[in-house]
Amino acid sequence: MLKYPHIFEPIELAGTIFRNRIFAAPTGWMDEYADGTLPPEAASYYARKARGGAAAVTLGECQVDTDYGIPSHQIKLDDPFHLNGLARCADEIRRYGAVASVELQHAGMYSNRNSGLTGEASRGLAFGPVECEESGRIVLAMDEARIERTIRKYGQAAAFAKRCGFGMVTVHAGHGWLLSQFLSPTLNTRKDRWGGPDIENRARIVVAILDSIRKAVGPKFPIEVRISGSECYAGGYDIEEGIRIAKQIDGHCDLIHVSAGSHEVSEVFTVTHPSMFLADGCNAVYAEAIKKHVSTPVATVGAHGNPEIMEELVASGKVDVVEIARGLMADPDLVNKIRAGEDGEVRKCMRCLACFSGLLHTGQFHCAINPEIGREKEYAVPVPVKKVKTVLVAGGGVGGMQAALTAAERGHKVILCEKTGELGGTLRCERSVPFKAKLDEYLNQQAFRLARAGVDIRLNTEVTPAAAEALKPDVIIAATGARPVKPPIPGIDGSNVLAAEYAYTHPEECGDKVVILGAGLVGIELGIYLSMLGKKVELVEMLDHVSDGGNNLHMKALDVEIAKYGIGVNLSTRAEEITAEGVIGNGRLFPADTVIYAVGQKPQREAAAALYACAPEFYLLGDCVSPANIMSATSAADTVARAI
Repeated sequence: MLKYPHIFEPIELAGTIFRNRIFAAPTGWMDEYADGTLPPEAASYYARKARGGAAAVTLGECQVDTDYGIPSHQIKLDDPFHLNGLARCADEIRRYGAVASVELQHAGMYSNRNSGLTGEASRGLAFGPVECEESGRIVLAMDEARIERTIRKYGQAAAFAKRCGFGMVTVHAGHGWLLSQFLSPTLNTRKDRWGGPDIENRARIVVAILDSIRKAVGPKFPIEVRISGSECYAGGYDIEEGIRIAKQIDGHCDLIHVSAGSHEVSEVFTVTHPSMFLADGCNAVYAEAIKKHVSTPVATVGAHGNPEIMEELVASGKVDVVEIARGLMADPDLVNKIRAGEDGEVRKCMRCLACFSGLLHTGQFHCAINPEIGREKEYAVPVPVKKVKTVLVAGGGVGGMQAALTAAERGHKVILCEKTGELGGTLRCERSVPFKAKLDEYLNQQAFRLARAGVDIRLNTEVTPAAAEALKPDVIIAATGARPVKPPIPGIDGSNVLAAEYAYTHPEECGDKVVILGAGLVGIELGIYLSMLGKKVELVEMLDHVSDGGNNLHMKALDVEIAKYGIGVNLSTRAEEITAEGVIGNGRLFPADTVIYAVGQKPQREAAAALYACAPEFYLLGDCVSPANIMSATSAADTVARAI
């Protein structure tokens, strides 16, 4: 008997049977060959989700018009040289029993944004509903001929996708791309049949595109449309307009996929891609509202992964399909695990946005808590263990835990020593922080897996050279971590001064007015937490910018919370002295009952290096090498352990 029967009931769309109601939402692949074609690694990435049980897997950001509609580094559906790579993706997805889909997209006014041309030189590089300026470039209004070309391009792209072996297409009409530009009552002020105040006119191009696709692919081929149910910002359209849009496309497609927000509006980026500050399934309300007004099946997307919420949404008839993007990167086996009733085994997405930030910075998809993502082809073939070894891991933080777990699962005898009374390292100080609940769940889950894997866990045990030599390990992995830096500021030892780690665990000792020295992620997140508890917080940072730790998309979420709680951010301000009244910086007093320092971490290199001669194999790992982040620690730990 299935625990969640409704989300595992098959659904039929346009004559195609989908094995359950959980689809892998579109995610793009940017690591292409020089000619723009897809490498085999792309197929492995998408197929992994199909193997994990998703009913449909969609390749995101596939461009229909690469002359006028592409931002950069995206799959081209009007280039025959892409057929081989796309066919490989479709084949690998299909072989695992999922329906393969591609997302059809046109950037419109945001096309060719990285051309480097401005002003008159940029004319003709981008087209939208109306003539305007965007990032210093002139965007031309689409005339009738170009609109008809675009409609044809969508139909041709869908036909090409079908030829490549895909069994569905997803038309992206949300998030600020071309079709949502036409749908927008704010942007589309045309006076002809393609725009203006009349929703029928603004939706005309979308309907025409859907009809063009239907003609190109035939009746037995599912067409999905993604829209923003609400743009969720002042000046954008609301859910009532979203309902009107959905009613226009009702009957012209087979699935209405309801998202939210716009990628061009910074404060709602982390609504479109829900941040850790938002609730599970937070955007389902838009799909639920639209479902009441259309006959076409409706999908929801955004912060899904909780099986009880997903089951209730489908069982109650609020939605027909649940789509997941980041949750299937944190755990591509999520669907199979839930079906088997193994909810507790699911590695839950923390919504830290490290995956998408990394994609934008380096073109690589990686996950903070799942080292397999982006390396699926490498992980497909298990690395054989030639000799079982005794592995001593010094340090039970994120990196040490992952190294011990991977080594144990490969069959090695593992001893994990942690000098404190609990596994998890310094991150355990955040266990009471509401928006870090999934981080603490992850640490608890890792600790459970270590015990189940038979790791010899020794708490309150520091690994000294003498202790290491007594254990006679074959391998030592030093993951001794880092400790907070105490800045040499007059007054730093005052009774009103706390370290960030201590403040996290003892917020009741903080006064009503708090000044935090340091505007990195630790200081900012602590400031948000204390603000949630009613404290008035000021951040003082000597640099001229806040530090996002390489995760600029998470910083977007933090910016929203900073504004929400009125947290002061004082850049280019050097703390000169701490007094009983507060912090003196740049000759100004920042009043404070409590001062907290969060100015960085110092690697515990001496403790780690002392172990280098205590075993034939020795590895340094994580923060004791250089303080970084969870993703760096996890991926390095897993790689080291796989090499033993």
